[in-house]
Amino acid sequence: MTASSNLMEVPNLMEIRGLTVEFEGKQRFTRSLHGIDITLKRGEALGIVGESGCGKSITWMAVIGLLGRNARVGGSAKLDGQEIIGADDEKLSEIRGGRIAMIFQDPSSSLNPLHKVGWQLGEALRQHQGLTGEAARKEAERLIDRVGIANARQRLGEYPHEFSGGMNQRVMIAMALAGNPDILIADEPTTALDATIQAQILDLLDDLRRERNMALVLISHDLGMVAEMTERVMVMYCGRVVEDSPTSDLFDTPAHPYTRGLIDAIPSIDGPVQRMLAIPGSVPSPDRLPPGCAFAPRCTVAGPECQRAVPAMIGAGTDERHRAACVKLDDILPPVAARMSDPALAAAEMAR
Repeated sequence: MTASSNLMEVPNLMEIRGLTVEFEGKQRFTRSLHGIDITLKRGEALGIVGESGCGKSITWMAVIGLLGRNARVGGSAKLDGQEIIGADDEKLSEIRGGRIAMIFQDPSSSLNPLHKVGWQLGEALRQHQGLTGEAARKEAERLIDRVGIANARQRLGEYPHEFSGGMNQRVMIAMALAGNPDILIADEPTTALDATIQAQILDLLDDLRRERNMALVLISHDLGMVAEMTERVMVMYCGRVVEDSPTSDLFDTPAHPYTRGLIDAIPSIDGPVQRMLAIPGSVPSPDRLPPGCAFAPRCTVAGPECQRAVPAMIGAGTDERHRAACVKLDDILPPVAARMSDPALAAAEMAR
C-alpha cells in the first residue's frame, strides 16, 4: 500500500470549507479568496502552487489570524474539529506556533536583528512549552543541533547577521519546531538560497515531517520542488482552487489548462534548445475578474460556455482524488490520456 493510500484512512487534521477573504479599499471591499476548500491529514505533505497573487499565502495567514484589520475573513477552518475562524486573540496565540507554525520566505526579516538567536528561540520555548532558564537553554541547543547547525551553544549567543541565509532559515525552522506543531507551513522556504542549500533545507523539512508525523504545507512557485516533496498538490488561480490531485497524477495527466500551462513553462535541461513556453496574458486584478472562469481570457481551449459561470470542481481522472474546475475537461483529457498511453510520448512528457 502506498503512502497516499495510507493517508486516505487517516482522519482529517484540518478542514477548511468555503474560506473567503475580502480586503477593505477606499470605497468597497475586494474579495481575494473565493470559497477555498482544503483538507489536510496528519503526516501529509501538501503542495500549493500558482502565480504570485493567487492566494496561496493569504489562505493560511487567514486561517491563523495573521491578516490585518482591513481583512474580513469568512467560511470555516476546523483543527481537529475545533473552529478557529473568528477565535479570539488568546486562542489564536495558542494555535500559532503551538498547533500550526509558519516559516516565511525571508528569514532575515522574520528574525529580530537586535536580539541573539538564543534569546529569540528561548522566547518561543517559553511561550509554547513553558520552559525557562537551563531547561530552555538545553532544549534550544537540542533544536539548533537537530536542524543541522554545528556548535549549538556558541551559535545561540550570536546575532542573525552572523549567520548565512541558509543558517537563518534553519533557525526559523528550529523556532517553528519549538511548539511541537501538528502543521508546518513553509512559504517559499528556499527563496534566495543556492541550489545546494535549498536541497539541504528541503531534506531537513521532509525528515522532520516523517520523524514527527507532522503535516507539511509547502507553498512554492517551484514545481520541481513540489513534485519531489509532496504527496498531493493544489493549484490556485485568482483566489480559487482550480485543480487538486495526487502529485504523480497532476504531473502525469494535468487536467486544468492552467496547470498544463505551468508545467509547459518548466524549462528542460535535455534535448535541443528551444523557446520557453509561457502562458499568454497576465493575472487579472482581484477587482476586475472576468465573468465565469477567471482563466478563460488566457486559455487556449476556452469557449463561450467558459464565461457563463464559475466552474465547479469535478472528477478529472481515474483517481477519485483528482479533481479540476473546468467545463472543457472532455476536450482536454482524451488528448492527455492518449499521450500518456503511448510509451514514447509518455517518456517525453515525463522528461519535460
